[in-house]
Amino acid sequence: RLLCSLFIPGLFLSGALCLCLVVLLWGIRLWLQQRKNQLASTGKDGKHQLVVAFFHPYCNAGGGGERVLWCAVRALQKKYKDAIYVVYTGDKDVTGEQIVESAFRRFNIKLTHPVKFVFLEKRYLVEASLYPHFTLLGQSLGSVFLGWEALMKCVPDVYIDSMGYAFTLPLFKYLGGCRVGCYVHYPTISTDMLSVVRSQNARFNNAAFITRNPLLSKLKFVYYYLFAFVYGLVGSRSDVIMVNSSWTLNHILSLWRTGICTSVVYPPCDVQTFLDIPLQEEKSITEYSIVSVGQFRPEKDHPLQIRAFAKFLEKKALGQQSSPKLILIGGCRNQQDEQRVNRLKKLCEELGVDKKVEFKVNIPFEELKKYLADAIIGLHTMWNEHFGIGIVECMAAGTIILAHNSGGPKLDIVVPYEGHITGFLAENEDDYSETMAQILSLSPEKRLEIRQNARQSVNRFSDQEFEVAFLLSVEQLFK
Repeated sequence: RLLCSLFIPGLFLSGALCLCLVVLLWGIRLWLQQRKNQLASTGKDGKHQLVVAFFHPYCNAGGGGERVLWCAVRALQKKYKDAIYVVYTGDKDVTGEQIVESAFRRFNIKLTHPVKFVFLEKRYLVEASLYPHFTLLGQSLGSVFLGWEALMKCVPDVYIDSMGYAFTLPLFKYLGGCRVGCYVHYPTISTDMLSVVRSQNARFNNAAFITRNPLLSKLKFVYYYLFAFVYGLVGSRSDVIMVNSSWTLNHILSLWRTGICTSVVYPPCDVQTFLDIPLQEEKSITEYSIVSVGQFRPEKDHPLQIRAFAKFLEKKALGQQSSPKLILIGGCRNQQDEQRVNRLKKLCEELGVDKKVEFKVNIPFEELKKYLADAIIGLHTMWNEHFGIGIVECMAAGTIILAHNSGGPKLDIVVPYEGHITGFLAENEDDYSETMAQILSLSPEKRLEIRQNARQSVNRFSDQEFEVAFLLSVEQLFK
């Protein structure tokens, strides 16, 4: 009797609270729409100008994701010339003009029309360093607050998340009344991550002290499982979903279950610029260079490159008198990345290869092109790399690629072209060091053949192919 007397009032109270929440959210939506109408601009024909916004808090980072952003903006500007284009960014230390100039300097991308930048004050809410524990949850909730700041400053007609903050999608769709789309470079959580925790394997995102404790591993698996469920719910709210590779497609379909509106749009790689580098048979070379291209982030696993290179030098497997060197080229987004580079330099000193390893941080595009033109091997070591723009650039430039045997490189890029080999794959230090030796032991004629095959295979990743696929995918957002 007591339970019944409490249940009925509790039921009414819960219903009342839910109703109040719905009314509140609806009121916020109406208020935002009214504010949007007040600030709306009209074009030369007197009609409302469409506002297209990209959510990319690190738009000045200089990585592959940023290249996708600027190619996407350029493609839309060509087709929808009368629209207003907005980029939400947290790069407060630079001006909009400097960001656009940086995009041209780093990626050789020139926009046809001006872009409006909305500078966000709370980008720190999505920094991983703010959440030493429950990082995925913390960053995702932080993105909601950052998205709210963005929405308060500018309510667009079309919203595209181009950096993987899926938790912002319902916010802009239901409160902002926007048509929403997203380009997924890498799922926030993947079924592979669940497998790593379940099998108690140590990775950069699965600490050793957790893998050694069965109880902690089980608790983390439950946390990941619940997070994956919620991630699937928010992601499925998107009207248009674009993914960058077959690997990402498989995970998104598994988690979001949105097959109808999901498509693979390979990221744009500046293939043509690198194809301009002439391919010639190697002559007498006194110093071989092995080049790595990728941002200095933990998942890129630069320590594996350095350790494999050190092991390769120890074996002296070249069979010829040459002096190989490793050149690590990448961008630093913040102080944490710069500290990571310093740790890598210390690792080189510990292994005794500091004089054989060079670091090139945030270098201009032309300098990157020169290093790739001179290199024999292009090195990439990220496990389950979602795609790998740097890999495509290396192949287009004429280097022989050596990438990780997983993810996008395995499924989409380093695959046979017309039955011919286009590159090599490896998984651990021994694999990488042995394959380096194998590549350098090949005859110049055989290496030239592999380089030619690789070059011919990468045309499907060009800027032009991206623009066609991207515009076709987002078309329904503009109807």
